[in-house]
Amino acid sequence: MDLLNLDVTEPPAPRTRSKLLIVDSSDTNRCALKAALGELEHEIVEAASTSEAISAISFHKVDLVLIDSVAPELGGAEFCRMLKKATATQFLPVFVIAPCEDIDNEVRAIEAGADEFLTHPVHPRAVRARIQASLRHKAMIDSLDHSETVLFSLAQSVEERDPSLGQHCQRLALMAAAMGVNLGLPPQEVLALQRGGYLHDIGKVAVPDYILFKPGPLTPEEWEIMKSHAQRGERICSSMRSLAPVLPIIRHHHERWDGAGYPDRLKGEEIPLLARILQLADIYDALTTARPYKPAFSSEEAAQIIRSEAERGWRDPKLVIMFCDLLPMFRTHTPPDVSRISLNALAESIERYRKTPGSIQRSSAQRSSDELKRVSGL
Repeated sequence: MDLLNLDVTEPPAPRTRSKLLIVDSSDTNRCALKAALGELEHEIVEAASTSEAISAISFHKVDLVLIDSVAPELGGAEFCRMLKKATATQFLPVFVIAPCEDIDNEVRAIEAGADEFLTHPVHPRAVRARIQASLRHKAMIDSLDHSETVLFSLAQSVEERDPSLGQHCQRLALMAAAMGVNLGLPPQEVLALQRGGYLHDIGKVAVPDYILFKPGPLTPEEWEIMKSHAQRGERICSSMRSLAPVLPIIRHHHERWDGAGYPDRLKGEEIPLLARILQLADIYDALTTARPYKPAFSSEEAAQIIRSEAERGWRDPKLVIMFCDLLPMFRTHTPPDVSRISLNALAESIERYRKTPGSIQRSSAQRSSDELKRVSGL
């Protein structure tokens, strides 16, 4: 099977019967709308107010909402705005229906994110066609979620090939997200860091086991194959627009601050910030996790190694300082102040995923430079 051309965007078979939510305080309007939709044979859920609508969405897998512009409590436009802001419902189609044509009302609805603006009385054939078109679009969006599931499962399979990794991806996702929060990055970039934790090494699915698990040094030819996992991973994920912010992490998490990394030999701030963040979490986790060829370093030893790599020009020095300042958060269960609670929660989650260090302990002076290269160089 050609993993690089794996089709992960094929949508599942669409449901022939969808669930439509009608939100209107008027029984007459709801009945008229149900009559107009009758030929579609979809399941209809009714709500007389926006609070009832929220409950309906919570308890039912609603596929489309038709809401009166003056629905009690929030009104159609504000209810639509609320749905479009929530991650779980941002792609849920919303039709706002007004009692008459009103350009101001229509503008408010469209600005709130409404997919359609209709007026009473609705034209049955036209509204049915628009609903079917919106449901097809939603099925396509839902298929992206399915495709992401496939990719994350594929990434998990990479980790499962090497039992020594433990729950490496989960720890990386949490540590990188903690750094993103500490830096004040926007939520979408923190999410990209979390996804990058799982997907950064997905390209290794195409690296043969004899190279991936070779106990000795790799030959130049084998090393080129190993390094190709960054580009392979980018190509595997590149067909999904929702993963576009993650692609620079996947491709560039092995670049080096001095320009000696791979695959593009980027230097300094040419390396995307999110890739630099995940790289530090990746190196730290590799150092503090026991592997077949080495015991686990302590957190203090790992921090010192990372600092020394920054002094040698390998890592972003400012980011290393921030990362090392943040490390105590990964070992404490008492937040120093309220503003750090979210970071502490991430830290506690990392502890739950932390693999028990190996029982063999040695001083850093006894560990050879070759071992350090094998830990932080891949």
